[in-house]
Amino acid sequence: MRWLKFTADRTTSWGLIEGDRVITIDGDPFGEWHRTSRTHLLGDVKIELPLVPRTFYCVGLNYVKHLKEAADKRGEVPEIPSRPEIGYRAQNALIAHDEEVIIPTIASEKIHYEGELVVVIGKKAKHLDRQEAMSCVFGYTIGNDVSERTWQKADRGLWRAKNTDTFKPMGPWIETSADLGTMETVVRLNGKESNRFRTNDMIFGITDYIVEMSRYFTLWPGDVIWMGTDGSSPDIKAGDTVEIEITGIGTLRNKFVAEAVPA
Repeated sequence: MRWLKFTADRTTSWGLIEGDRVITIDGDPFGEWHRTSRTHLLGDVKIELPLVPRTFYCVGLNYVKHLKEAADKRGEVPEIPSRPEIGYRAQNALIAHDEEVIIPTIASEKIHYEGELVVVIGKKAKHLDRQEAMSCVFGYTIGNDVSERTWQKADRGLWRAKNTDTFKPMGPWIETSADLGTMETVVRLNGKESNRFRTNDMIFGITDYIVEMSRYFTLWPGDVIWMGTDGSSPDIKAGDTVEIEITGIGTLRNKFVAEAVPA
């Protein structure tokens, strides 16, 4: 099933995508719901954020190529992590498919983008073992992890480099039946491919993270886990458009624009 949060006729609703149409749903996918007779053409609706997570989790260096490239830039020998570790991002940074990423006037030219698989948690979970871990997953969407690398290098934390307004596009919808084994992530800059990798070639997989995370805290419906990326991106500038396609889910597209200078 493909769940969409959308706005049509000035009303925001949940919907199910079937072909080129959206079936309006009363309720939500994490609770009780039923189909209605109201439908819209997918091309006629405004696609909203698929959800605003209760907790926004993220994985750092979780692909070997990305880890090695990051170490090379620092002049260090790459060190493969021995266990899964998790971080957090801010909700204020989230924007939807086809909304604009705003490059602040005070940012440097080192703006990068990264295509990531996003795991959506569907039910409350704690102390899961490996056999149970995937039972709490509702589905998957796509994230674009935008970073200002000069700030990232200068700061002790990632508070502005990763969490500036609009720096976390996510969407366009939630797919519940995607096949992890066949997924490929393809990233395009202005229509030209800039990166491609097998989505599931992670150092630590989704199961590893859910098992480790649920040892310490409760996962709740609507939580998301961004699973990291492979490779690297070139510097981006205002006017560029990034598309991230993941097999079986769809394509997340966002344009980058310069922040308007106050009069």
